[in-house]
Amino acid sequence: MPQPNQAALDFLATRRSRPAKTLTTPVPDAAALRPLLAIAARTPDHKKLEPWRFIVLTKPALERLALMIPDRAIALGIAPEQAEKMVRQFADADLVVAVIGAPKLNDAVPELEQVLSAGAACQNLLAAALAAGWGANWLTGWASFDRPFLEEGLALKPHEFVAGFLHIGSETRTPPERPRPDLDAIVQWVDE
Repeated sequence: MPQPNQAALDFLATRRSRPAKTLTTPVPDAAALRPLLAIAARTPDHKKLEPWRFIVLTKPALERLALMIPDRAIALGIAPEQAEKMVRQFADADLVVAVIGAPKLNDAVPELEQVLSAGAACQNLLAAALAAGWGANWLTGWASFDRPFLEEGLALKPHEFVAGFLHIGSETRTPPERPRPDLDAIVQWVDE
C-alpha cells in the first residue's frame, strides 16, 4: 500500500480560493513569490516545452492596466457595469501573476495539450499560494481575450494568451464553503 501524504490530501480536500476583492496587503515579495512560481512551473509538460510563462504585475502595472480598460470597453461595446468590474479587478489588486500560455510548434505535442499545461500551471500556482498561507484567486474576464489589450498592455506575442490572472495577497476573511459536484453525477466507472 502507498504511504499517503495526509497533510497534502487534507489541504487539497479543503482548498478554497479567496475572492480577489477580499485580498489586501501585504503581498508576497519577490523572495516569497519565487518558490511559488517554481511550484507552478512543476506542471505536467510533455516534451518539456514550457508552453507558458509568468508576468508578475505589481501595483503600478495593475493601475496602468486598469486605466486601459475604459477605452477598450467602449471599443468592444462592453456594458459600463462590466467595464467597471474589470477596472476594479486590476485597480483594486496589489499583486497579480499573469500566467501566459505560449504554445510551441511541436509535431509530437498538440496545442491543446500545451493549453492544458498552462491551465495546470495556474492550478499549481493557486494551490501553492494557498498552501503558503496567502489568499489567492484565479480570474480571467473579457479583457483576458482582447488582443489589443493583451498586446499593448502585456506585450503578448500573437500566439500567446492569458490562461489566468492569479491574484495573491493577504486574506481579510475566509469564504464560506460552497456546494461541490455530486461525484455520482460526474464519475463513470468502466470495468470492461
